[in-house]
Amino acid sequence: MADINPSLVKTLREKTNAGMMDCKRALTEAGGDLEKAESILRLKGIASAGKKASRTAKEGIVASYIHLQGKVGVLVEINCETDFVAKNDNFRDFVKDITLQIAAAHPLVVSREQVDPALIASEREIYTAQVQGKPAAIVEKIVDGKLDKFLSTICLLEQACIKNPDITVKDLIGTKISELGENIVIRRFTRYMVGEESGGTETEGEEAA
Repeated sequence: MADINPSLVKTLREKTNAGMMDCKRALTEAGGDLEKAESILRLKGIASAGKKASRTAKEGIVASYIHLQGKVGVLVEINCETDFVAKNDNFRDFVKDITLQIAAAHPLVVSREQVDPALIASEREIYTAQVQGKPAAIVEKIVDGKLDKFLSTICLLEQACIKNPDITVKDLIGTKISELGENIVIRRFTRYMVGEESGGTETEGEEAA
């Protein structure tokens, strides 16, 4: 293994929480390029995160957030595998970011599997009516695209992160799974807004993110 400046290894470890040898290997593969090495670790981390996502997550925390001087409130349960990680500052910062996401972006469900089929059918009908007169194959493609865009706005996992719009909430979870070494699941959330007739949105997620 080629000689790599120890300060680069230390910097990469601090940025990624990866092991020293993993950092050194990534830097070697990247020819000493810090950003490229970080990308290499992230790609490998996401791959390993996929394996961890099948593991049971029964620990975690319930967190709350009050926004706009009491006008919006969020209650969310996010699970991990151990109480040790549940008390980790990195995990708790992630949970806080998710409460902010829910408050600001107003998702209706955790994932698209939880969307009411009647809502999907209604939206599809509306989109189809909007593109009448075009060839059937084109209509179907346009309608599917509009429906995907709609679902990406109401499904928490598919929303762009408010702090980093280049990634989705699901991408962020993958990164945290890699950093913390445990499966992480957004179990359920409730969002309340003053004056909202329905009394809020409550939804329960799947076992794996």
